[in-house]
Amino acid sequence: MTTSRSGDEPLLKVSSVSKYYGTRIGCENVSFELWPGEVLAVVGESGSGKTTLLNCLSTRLMPTSGTVSYRMRDGIFRDLYRMSEAERRFLMRTDWGFVHQNPADGLRMTVSAGANVGERLMAIGDRHYGNIRATASDWLGRVEIPGDRIDDEPRAFSGGMRQRLQIARNLVTGPRLVFMDEPTGGLDVSVQARLLDLLRGLVHDMGLAAIVVTHDLAVARLLSHRMIVMKDGHVVETGLTDRILDDPHAPYTQLLVSSILQV
Repeated sequence: MTTSRSGDEPLLKVSSVSKYYGTRIGCENVSFELWPGEVLAVVGESGSGKTTLLNCLSTRLMPTSGTVSYRMRDGIFRDLYRMSEAERRFLMRTDWGFVHQNPADGLRMTVSAGANVGERLMAIGDRHYGNIRATASDWLGRVEIPGDRIDDEPRAFSGGMRQRLQIARNLVTGPRLVFMDEPTGGLDVSVQARLLDLLRGLVHDMGLAAIVVTHDLAVARLLSHRMIVMKDGHVVETGLTDRILDDPHAPYTQLLVSSILQV
C-alpha cells in the first residue's frame, strides 16, 4: 500500500513508551507518530512486546513511563493518561475502535447482532429505535452479514461472521482510530482472505487510521502503509511496509522474512 497523510498534524504521538513487569520488559522506549488515514502494523513473534504496546496505546494498560497524545476533534492534543477514566471510556466508545482476536471479547454474545451494533450508536446519544435498527441493518450489509440475521445472537454465528459483526460494532460510529489485535488470527485461510479484503476496503473508504498487531507478514503487507518490527520489547526496525518486507535491514527482520519465504 502507498502511504497517505491527510492534514498537517499527526493523529497520535507516542513518545518513549515503556512498560515493565517487575524486572521484565514488556516494551521499552517506543516512539512514533501516526497520521490520519495511515495504517501501522506492529509485527514480531510471540513475546516480542507488540500486544503490550497496543494495550498501552489504547489505554487498556498504564505504561511505566512515556506519553501518548491524541489529537481530539477540536484539534487539541490530549495526553491520554492525564484524561479522566470517564473521558477515556467515552473515547473508546466513540472516536476509537478495538477489534479483538477473539470476537467474543468484543461482542455481547447474548444480545442480538443488531443490538451489538446499536449499542455504539446509543453511546453517542442516538435514541430513535427506527434509526438505530436501520443503521445497524445497513452496517450488517456492509460487513456481508445477511439482513435476516439481525435478530440472531452472535453465539449462533460462525467465527468469521462474529469477527465481521465485531468490525461493524466498532466502525458504526465513524471512529478515526482503530486498534486491531491479530484480527484474522484463528480463522481458516479462506475466511482470513475474505475478512482482509473487507477490512482493507473499509479502512480505505472511511479514511481510518489503524494500528494492527500481527505475527502474519502477509496481513501486514496487505493492510499497512508502515511497519514496526519488535523483538524482546524493543523496536528493531521501522519504515514503509513494502521496503521492510522487500529489503529488511535488521538481522531479526531478515530472519522473520526469510522464515515466511521458506514455508
